[in-house]
Parts: sequence; structure tokens; C-alpha cells
Amino acid sequence: SSFCMILSMPSDNLTHVVEFILVGFPAKQEIKLLLFFIFFLAYVLTVTENAMIVVLVWTNLQLHKPMYIFLGNLSFLEIWYVSVTVPKVLVSLVTKRQAISFTGCMAQLFFFLALACTECTLLAVMAFDRYLAICNPLHYSIIMDHTLCTRLAIGSWVSGFLISTGKVYFISRQTYCGPNIINHFFCDVSPILKLACTNMSVVELVDFLLALLIFLVPLIVIMVSYVCIISAVLGIPSAQGRHKAFSTCASHLLVVTVFYTASLFIYARPQAIDSFSSYKLVSVVYTVLT
Repeated sequence: SSFCMILSMPSDNLTHVVEFILVGFPAKQEIKLLLFFIFFLAYVLTVTENAMIVVLVWTNLQLHKPMYIFLGNLSFLEIWYVSVTVPKVLVSLVTKRQAISFTGCMAQLFFFLALACTECTLLAVMAFDRYLAICNPLHYSIIMDHTLCTRLAIGSWVSGFLISTGKVYFISRQTYCGPNIINHFFCDVSPILKLACTNMSVVELVDFLLALLIFLVPLIVIMVSYVCIISAVLGIPSAQGRHKAFSTCASHLLVVTVFYTASLFIYARPQAIDSFSSYKLVSVVYTVLT
């Protein structure tokens, strides 16, 4: 697989560091137990509710429609999204085991980025689906047929994992000669790159361009789709019709708003507010609550 190729690089230019230490949430044991309970509860609820959605969409033939198929994909993604980071956090909160191997860190980063990038694309696909349903209802079933729906879903996953492959390839090829302390609760791009002791200009440029591609393009699709949707809905004469049209988009729009607000804060925040305390807080929302 692409990930296996990343981790099978020659070791001479790779790293001097064999493991990283995740700082996590330094606090008294009582606070850590409270955090453990909060994270565990959020994790169980997230996995349970998304698993229920996946099973419901899979087993109910009446829900085998594009909107619900995309929702099922998003719910399936969310299960693995939280599973990439939260279990490690739970272990570190109760056992004080904060070390993670270099390979394990790159693996966590790879799957975290792959799922985050896939979510960006899926949210754009869902916005496009709502645009077709509301702005072109007579031809919706013809355009958004099973073939196109399947291709869009698969394309979202493939694009996400390809972007992640490119990003993690360049990050894993850097030299990390110490220190090895990551001031975060999981392996994320910014905290890892701060530890590299090589010239980061090319890596940072590639990382920025790939992030721009996977964040900006879907965001443009979402914004254009919703401009058209709002314009079409405002043209509906009845208040009931407008409410019904808006209600089909409300939950999606909420997820998009939270996801992109957190993403922009994490990856495009000004240096003046470059605080890892706020970074961790927003990351909790970004990784667990969305």
C-alpha cells in the first residue's frame, strides 16, 4: 500500500529519533481522570451514533439514496477518525505511557490526514448533491444516479488518501535529531515539523500547497453550492417550502461551519495567537466533536 511504501524508505536520510513523547494534557491525576471520562464518553457516543447511522443506511433499502449514502460514508469515516487519536489519548491519561514510535507516529498522522482530507471532499460532494436536489429537482435523479453517486463516494476516499500520502511522504523523509517531545495529544503536522532539524522550506511549501488543494477546492464548491441553494430557496413562494428546503441542509451546513472554522484556526492561524493550549482545545473539537 501507499502507506507501507512511505515507511519502507531507506533509513540513511530518515531520522535519528526512534520515538516521540506526546505531552498530551499535563495536569493533576484527578483532572486526568476527569478528562479520561469526558474523552471516553465522547468516543463511545460518537462511535455508537455513527455506527447506528451506517447500519440503518446499509439495511434500509428506502435510504439507498445519494443523500443517505453520502451520510453513511461520512458516519463510517467519523468512526475511524476518532479511533485514530482518542484510544491513544485514553491510554496515556491512565497509564502515563506517552511514548509513540516513529513508525506509529507516522501511521497515526497518515490516517488522520487521509480521513480529514476525505471528509473535506465528502462535505463538498454532499453540498453538490443538495444543490442538484434543490436547484434542479426535475433532473436530479437522472444526473445523480447510482453510478455517479458511487464514483463521487469512491473518489472522495481515493483523493483523501492520495493527498495524505504526499504530505506524509515529505514529512517522514525529514531528519529528526532531537528533541523528540511533541506538544500535542496526537501526531499532527505542525508539532512534528517543529522538531525537524533540516531545511523545511520545501516541505512547508509542499504541505501548504497540498493543504490549499484539499481545503480550498472543496470549500469553493461548498460556498458556490450554497449561494445557488439560498438563491433558489428564497425564490420559493411558500414559507413552508422554504423551511423544508433549508431543513435538508441545516445539519450539513453546521458540520461544515464547525469543521472549517476549526481547520482554519489550526492550519492558518496568525503567529500572534500561536498558543498550543488553544491549539489543543480546538483540536479536540476538530478531532472528537465534529
